[in-house]
Amino acid sequence: MNLDDTIVAISTPPGRGGLGIVRISGARAREIASGLLHGIEPWQSWRAHLAELLDRDGHLIDRVVATFFEKPRSYTAEDVVEISCHGSPVVLRHALERAVEAGGRLAEPGEFTLRAFLNGRIDLPRAEAVRDLIDATTLYQARIAAQQAEGSVSRRIAPIKNQLLDLIALLEAGIDFAEDDVSVASWDEILGRLDPVLAALRQLAASFQYGGLVRSGLALAIVGRPNAGKSSLFNALLEQDRAIVTEVPGTTRDVVSETASIGGIPVKLFDTAGIRRGTGLVETLGIERSYQAMADADLTLVVIDASQPIAAEDEQLIARAGRHLVAANKCDLGVCTKSMHACVVSALTRQGIPELRAAILDAIAPPGAFEHETGFITSIRHEQLLRESIGWLEKARGAAESRIPHEMLLLDLYGALKPIDAVTGATTADDILNRIFSTFCIGK
Repeated sequence: MNLDDTIVAISTPPGRGGLGIVRISGARAREIASGLLHGIEPWQSWRAHLAELLDRDGHLIDRVVATFFEKPRSYTAEDVVEISCHGSPVVLRHALERAVEAGGRLAEPGEFTLRAFLNGRIDLPRAEAVRDLIDATTLYQARIAAQQAEGSVSRRIAPIKNQLLDLIALLEAGIDFAEDDVSVASWDEILGRLDPVLAALRQLAASFQYGGLVRSGLALAIVGRPNAGKSSLFNALLEQDRAIVTEVPGTTRDVVSETASIGGIPVKLFDTAGIRRGTGLVETLGIERSYQAMADADLTLVVIDASQPIAAEDEQLIARAGRHLVAANKCDLGVCTKSMHACVVSALTRQGIPELRAAILDAIAPPGAFEHETGFITSIRHEQLLRESIGWLEKARGAAESRIPHEMLLLDLYGALKPIDAVTGATTADDILNRIFSTFCIGK
């Protein structure tokens, strides 16, 4: 991929619509756009221009609106032209072909955002948040991704990285500029600077427990004995009649799945066959799939009949469920089941359904997660890199406690810095030197 090329792509989804956009980015963006559009003279930055899209023989194809964003005040920090056409695949494809004929190159997947990163327009966490925003399936996901695209994760990591760089600069100065009477840090000072960095990284890495669910969602298996109301509860949580419901026990023979939004988190619900001793080959296979759904799920919702005393089969299923919640259904028929840990609900009247949704969120999210919508990480790549950095810092702390020479301690600190750089962007040697000379009075 040649980053000096001027790239072009259709930036709206495939299909027909009222509008479609062709985006051009690079040094020749205006020149290429002028080759296929008529009526723009002169180009003005951050202005929308009415123009005519012509075919190769000069005939009118469409009247379009072209917007010019002059570098560096554009998404990619390059000259960008966005051509808004009518959303006909034929018109968009023609504009794309004409732009390529005029010297543009078809953009690679994600290349506009890649250029925005390489040109310093955004950092890595913001670039990854753009992808998450596009992939969002709930408004809550979109809101979190938008906050991260605005730099919420970067702002959380920046002070931690700065503290680590300050410690590195302090040790480097003591080693390299000892002849200038720069004092060497004491071991207590080193540990005093190191511990807050380690604690902050641990807290940030732990936030992935919740952030990963926000980004990827979770799987919830709904299991129970036949006729406990699993399918009715499945429909109630989904807020639509997706699963077949009858009074005949064993209606559900296979796993039915659908995704619902609970508290803004996408939850994939699995309605399973009633678990009992199978009465036939098909039902037995369905029960085996129910057990498999339990094993694969992040959380299991065990449904029992609240109008009946709890049975031994219910207790056995709860014991087998692992991470689970218990929903005592059919409370509209009267509550006979006595359980301190069951959510009492009625799938028929919707009584207790809001409380059940809240209980599902409480079971999957750490305490206080919903009170802090910013500053947690949602990328497993970030979590793994932060864990790697924590490992290096723990080694550095052990080295400091053992009074290992500063030169060796620095190796661990640089090892901790490298994974953080992989999250935020690289730190150069000049960054370290700038900190040294701005912090200490060297060479005056």
